[in-house]
Amino acid sequence: MKGKLPFVVVLAATLLGDFSLFAFSGSATNSPATTNSVANSAGWHTIKKQPPAGLSKIHFYNKLNPVWWLKNQDDPKPPDWYKPDDKHRNFKWSFRNPFHNFNFYVIGVADKKVSRSGRFPDQNSNPHGGWDFEYTRYKFLWFPFMSYHRPKFDFYFGWRERGNFGIKFNINPDRHKPKP
Repeated sequence: MKGKLPFVVVLAATLLGDFSLFAFSGSATNSPATTNSVANSAGWHTIKKQPPAGLSKIHFYNKLNPVWWLKNQDDPKPPDWYKPDDKHRNFKWSFRNPFHNFNFYVIGVADKKVSRSGRFPDQNSNPHGGWDFEYTRYKFLWFPFMSYHRPKFDFYFGWRERGNFGIKFNINPDRHKPKP
């Protein structure tokens, strides 16, 4: 039991929504409370999410087909604005977002009725910046999501607000102003 105690504490904190165990210690001038201009007043709550209206039926055998994983069930044809004069536009559109179906419907739950819990369950990250932790629940399965946002850094990992899986890690360097 001695070796499992930290795991139990982290698990209990995660289930209860107290994520202070994951916070970094820093100076008072760098804390989210002082760097955010908007008060962080959202409490932990749960919302119900429905699949998008007009989504065609996705069968179990589709999810077993690796070729289908590479396609885009939501936007199979390119919109008019996408490379209108290119004769290979349909082919190039298929490479624009590879593994869309895999992320949304094979390992994701975007085609299911789910509930999403967190401080900002209808968004992909904390609109005030800083850490955000959410959970998507489908039946007895729990899908975690965590993100961290600052002006020069974006990170997320897990099942996003629509139920699709995603990973993002961006470091935004200083933008140099053009010389006059």
